[in-house]
Amino acid sequence: MNIYTIKKGASEHSEILQLLNEQGAEVSPLEILKECEPHRVFAFDGQMGAGKTTFIKSLCEAMGTEDIVNSPTFAIVNVYDVEQPYKGEVYHFDCYRLKDIREAMDFGAEEYLYSGNYCFIEWPDIIEPLLPEDTVYIKIVPQENGDRQLVIERS
Repeated sequence: MNIYTIKKGASEHSEILQLLNEQGAEVSPLEILKECEPHRVFAFDGQMGAGKTTFIKSLCEAMGTEDIVNSPTFAIVNVYDVEQPYKGEVYHFDCYRLKDIREAMDFGAEEYLYSGNYCFIEWPDIIEPLLPEDTVYIKIVPQENGDRQLVIERS
């Protein structure tokens, strides 16, 4: 298990996330992907407003996407093109509106999950039986001071 801190700030142009490792040193969001290699499926847990979408956005941007990254709440899955060394597609799921696992199977969730591409999943509970054994679980916990604690568990 690894723990990171997300400090949130703002500039006049965009939201800034500062990711700190356990020693307090600033690291890139890509550090999490490197740390979890070769895992490709990441399940994000956290209460509404914890920062799941914001963190996934920072991951995708660090991976080189030029696509607009936002919550796929109604689409269920957004696809983003990413650059080297992650060349390919990233699948961003938001399972909040799914009523049952059958809906996930109907839209082909398993094809995405077992594609070998990165999959970032918000509200994964409903599709947990479909997730690969080596799924990385990331819990985002808001702190009283406005920071977020990011707890990573992998098999």
